Amino acid sequence: MVICDLRPDAEAAIVQAAQLLVEGFREHWPNAWPTLEAALDEVRECLSAERICRIAMLEETVVGWIGGIPQYDGHVWELHPLVVRADARGCGIGRALVEDLEAQVAARGGLTIYLGTDDEDDMTTLSGVDLYDDLWGRIAHIQNLKGHPYSFYARLGYSIVGVVPDANGPGKPDICMAKRVQSR
Repeated sequence: MVICDLRPDAEAAIVQAAQLLVEGFREHWPNAWPTLEAALDEVRECLSAERICRIAMLEETVVGWIGGIPQYDGHVWELHPLVVRADARGCGIGRALVEDLEAQVAARGGLTIYLGTDDEDDMTTLSGVDLYDDLWGRIAHIQNLKGHPYSFYARLGYSIVGVVPDANGPGKPDICMAKRVQSR
């Protein structure tokens, strides 16, 4: 596997990355990128000069894609998006892409990476409840009920730094996570 920049002139790879978005988010987040056209718009937006846009390639096939968006004058970067082809999950591709993004951000002087990971399908104990009732207690005792991605990020050193209650409708929060990638 090789991780490299997704180039604006690599049309075949751009289409493959867009297909990954549609397929990768279909089950739990079907409204994220419901069509190839919507996903292509996202990929092309991520190719802007100030962003980081990296792909994992196996031979001529894109098997993973990650993006980074600078925030707070480049001190903080948002990880958006991350997707790995379904038949390649569990092989370390997601981990390698996240670690690569961390190195890219640190090389640009970034200090922290943050991300939001929605819970729209009752995948954690933060979903389907009134989070305003003991928010920090609920976060402290979060449980992963159905393979929510927050556990993946936690294994990579990301911490839950907050929750946006009802971000996706009543009882459907966005879980905010972050990790320092460079010493202060």
